[in-house]
Amino acid sequence: MDFIDERFISLISSRLQKFKKIKPKLYNFRCPYCGDSKKNKNKARGFLYAVKNNSNYKCHNCGASVSLSNFLKDIDPNLYKEYRLEKFKEGHSGGKNFVVEEPKFEFKKPVFKTKIKLPKASKSPEAHGYLLARKLDPDKFYYAENFKKFYNTLKPNTFEDTKHDHGRIIIPFYNEEKQLIGLQGRAIYPDIKPKYLTLMLSENQPKIYGLDKINKQDSVYVTEGPFDSTFIPNSIAMCGADADVNRWGISNPVWIYDNEPRNREILDRISRTIDSGDPVVIWPSDISDKDVNDMVMSGLDVLSVIESNVYSGLEAKLKFNSWKKI
Repeated sequence: MDFIDERFISLISSRLQKFKKIKPKLYNFRCPYCGDSKKNKNKARGFLYAVKNNSNYKCHNCGASVSLSNFLKDIDPNLYKEYRLEKFKEGHSGGKNFVVEEPKFEFKKPVFKTKIKLPKASKSPEAHGYLLARKLDPDKFYYAENFKKFYNTLKPNTFEDTKHDHGRIIIPFYNEEKQLIGLQGRAIYPDIKPKYLTLMLSENQPKIYGLDKINKQDSVYVTEGPFDSTFIPNSIAMCGADADVNRWGISNPVWIYDNEPRNREILDRISRTIDSGDPVVIWPSDISDKDVNDMVMSGLDVLSVIESNVYSGLEAKLKFNSWKKI
């Protein structure tokens, strides 16, 4: 593996989930071909490794095996052309009549619908009353009286059985181009399970609410649910997405988890966030409300509380250890 290979591996690394350097000339990350595992987001079975003076890619899940050159060609055709040109300049072209290859296929971004053909939640008495009770704006959301039938109009045959359909508040997800990429359906009544249904029009799109409204140059607050994020400026909500927000161009996140010190999953998430070096909100011990929405309903000035309780590094660890003993 020469210095050119190492440089281009570094350039593509931000596109690769769970990327890490295990040792010199050996890199590990989630396979971009098969996705590794839909159930376990921590699985990483793709490897870039040295073979004499060259580099190869191998996935120990799907068996994909290609040269670094072809790997770059599949992941980023433009970066691939730069790589081939650099190799040619250094005399690694493999032939005298080297020509920079153009990609055979044109990769286009998927085009999604921009509008939801549904009434606003404010037009439904049930949805309107529920959202107002939680101090949420009903005009920011929609309502589908028959959720499964509605989603089948966006992505046909998603639900084969629509006999036992029911109404849900619709929380739309848009990308930066204001295109609809997915949605979350929130049940109003407690007897309807699951409470949330998150569905994407394309599995390659991020399960993130609020990407269309943020300024990535500033600190971006990251909450656990869309409703919570509506009370915080410049915020997004993770809705089952991979927690690596850097992949979506967010380099300065501030993480806001629910106020549940007895919840093992939340404790693990906070611990991993602190270890990564990202700032995180550690809630004061005198606040008992479970999440941001509950705090707003209690009359708290949530934004002031958040801004006064952001920690990172050693200070975050100390605050976290104290918080989880509450």
